[in-house]
Amino acid sequence: MAPDRGSPEHGSEDETRALRRASTEEDAGDVELSAVEDSQRYLAEQAEQPQNFTLRGIVVGLAIGVIICFSNTYFGLQTGWISGMTMPASLIGFAFFKSISKHLDYPFTPVENVLVQTVAGAVGTMPLGCGFVGVIPALNYLLKPEENGPMPLSTANLILWSLGICFFGVVFAVPLRKQVIIREKLKFPTGTATALIISVLHGGGDDARIARHESGIETAKRKSAEILRSRSRSEDMLRRSSSMSGIPRDAAGNFQAVPTVSAEIIESDDQGPQKDQRSDWKSKIRLLVVAFGISAIYTLSSYFIPQIHHLPVFGLPLAHDWLWTLNPSPAYVGQGIVMGPATTLHMLLGAIVGWGILSPLAKNKGWATGPVDDWQSGSKGWIVWVSLAIMLADSIISLGWLVLRPIIIRGPQWYHKARDGDIRGLLRSQHTQGGSYTALRSSEPPTSHQLGSNSDPQSTTRLEKDDSPDVDAPPAHLVPNRIVLALLVVSIAFCVLTIRTVFGSLVPFYAIFLALVLALLLSIMGVRAQGETDLNPVSGISKLTQLIFALVIPSSNPNAVTINLLAGAISESGALQAGDMMQDLKTGHLLGASPRAQFYGQMIGSAVGAIVSAGVYKLYTSVYQVPGGLFQVPTGYVWIFTARLVTGKGLPPMAWQWALGAGMIFAVTTALRIKGQGRWWQAWVPGGIAVAIGMYNTPSFTLARTIGGLVNWYWRWYRKREDTPVIVLASGLILGEGLVSILNLCLASMKVPHL
Repeated sequence: MAPDRGSPEHGSEDETRALRRASTEEDAGDVELSAVEDSQRYLAEQAEQPQNFTLRGIVVGLAIGVIICFSNTYFGLQTGWISGMTMPASLIGFAFFKSISKHLDYPFTPVENVLVQTVAGAVGTMPLGCGFVGVIPALNYLLKPEENGPMPLSTANLILWSLGICFFGVVFAVPLRKQVIIREKLKFPTGTATALIISVLHGGGDDARIARHESGIETAKRKSAEILRSRSRSEDMLRRSSSMSGIPRDAAGNFQAVPTVSAEIIESDDQGPQKDQRSDWKSKIRLLVVAFGISAIYTLSSYFIPQIHHLPVFGLPLAHDWLWTLNPSPAYVGQGIVMGPATTLHMLLGAIVGWGILSPLAKNKGWATGPVDDWQSGSKGWIVWVSLAIMLADSIISLGWLVLRPIIIRGPQWYHKARDGDIRGLLRSQHTQGGSYTALRSSEPPTSHQLGSNSDPQSTTRLEKDDSPDVDAPPAHLVPNRIVLALLVVSIAFCVLTIRTVFGSLVPFYAIFLALVLALLLSIMGVRAQGETDLNPVSGISKLTQLIFALVIPSSNPNAVTINLLAGAISESGALQAGDMMQDLKTGHLLGASPRAQFYGQMIGSAVGAIVSAGVYKLYTSVYQVPGGLFQVPTGYVWIFTARLVTGKGLPPMAWQWALGAGMIFAVTTALRIKGQGRWWQAWVPGGIAVAIGMYNTPSFTLARTIGGLVNWYWRWYRKREDTPVIVLASGLILGEGLVSILNLCLASMKVPHL
């Protein structure tokens, strides 16, 4: 008898399965194509709105930015801390236009709010971007005569310097957008949160589509996965059953999918909380105003009663001898709220180690013989060297991992593709290395193991291959490559020209070009770090540049310290601008704003911010003693001490031994934090930068920030509430002191006496 070669029924069943699989993949593909087309239409509609770039939006953004600029200069000269304040800027802009809505010719829309916060953020961050809270005070006041200092700069030179370094980072960020936002879809948490707040403030509507729009295909992938999962389950049931009876079919005879919760149902479930938030925007603005008023009253009172800046909460001996006081500033409590409990507790650890252990040790051992609060001979200056070593160790390990991680993770895959000559596959794997990310959803697209072990392997492979088209704004609303290239060349040339004009032959041309090259390269790492962690390591980037320049410029050069400072300032400025631009572009992408309009708004804001920040810095330094009293400029000392450290200048007794030990310890803790990314125990491992800040700032600021961090913990973790109200509260507290400090500045300039 001839062997059985298969019955017609079996052949028919195989053909049915093949047809069903093809139908499943075709349905999934149609869903993805539909979502992509929907997102493209959404982007085109939003980008075409005339409100993307308006004179009124620019003016309001500049006005808010000037307030933030004053605030950041005030706090930056005190502790070195600044904030972009993008979320408060969008809230203030919305409140302003809402209050005059009856007199507007056309409505204030989300894309115009994106413009407002972009311009405001560009102006507000310039005190740090142009070095007015660190490098410039170091040059003006801290350089020694043998270092060709001090180096006073006129207002005109300060403006020229600021304009020279405020553009190239913004321009360089534009070509990075395609990779990190469109292809890799990095999170940029602050940019995403700002987009959500703007959408909520403006009532959602079509803007709720940003949950589907992010990447243009994420919802489609979920729907495709549901189709594939449902068909896979049906086939699994078919395989386990001896008959096809009882399997539901649709009108066309295809198996019906197993019921699942669709993306639309999830979206409709989410609408309730969003409606509550939208109806509550007035209460948030009221909270902002109340917090602003409390902080304003405290700030004005502190001018007449300056003693409240240093409350001896631990007793007079500790306050007088070791500087353990509390500054009950609402603004610093607000900063702590923004920073969160983990960061502020790490700062508190730095204060305890630095001011509670190392400072008395250095004083009693004779390593720091001067007064405790003396930067040069006291323990205040001695512990800065230890904090510097911690910052350098943290920076080198963190930035080194950013460089090595893609090589370690994807190196073997790249090697095999390159060896096999699969150039297209190699490029595609780099374009999609960030994976999928849906900014405003908690649910992620199903992975292969979530589809179940019985899933069709061909379907699973199809899901894992991310060959879907990138969804972006229409080409007419992107910045053309030729304009980017031209502006990049012009901005770099302008930077070189202005630095040579301001500092003359002190800084050779090759040093400026090298600093710019390092700035551009390191800004890529800064952008990636900000996209993944919401932290732009500009401090670490500047310190790394200073370290590199110590190897390039010989210490015998009489201008070595000056060159080192300026090189670090250039790299910090480039990284800050690029990260700030990318954060705003993420917000704009989620809301469909025109990237071109945002770019021009950022350029305008940077130019105005450069001029304003130079003038504000001159105002403060002409009225107040800097460094001294209210403005100790600790970051100025950090900059100058770093330059002296890497150029081989002398260190205080035993400083290098303790600095080396601290650096080794925090190199290990930084590696542990990298290893523990996303795990519960990571927050318990001290962060190097936070600990270092707690060391070089006096305890009075750290204690106030710790109170704010605990408020954040109580609200978010103990009460389990959303964080928007506490962020609004913190913003009001910070802006209140920052704005009223202008009034205090006027009172000081008029010599109004204290009580």
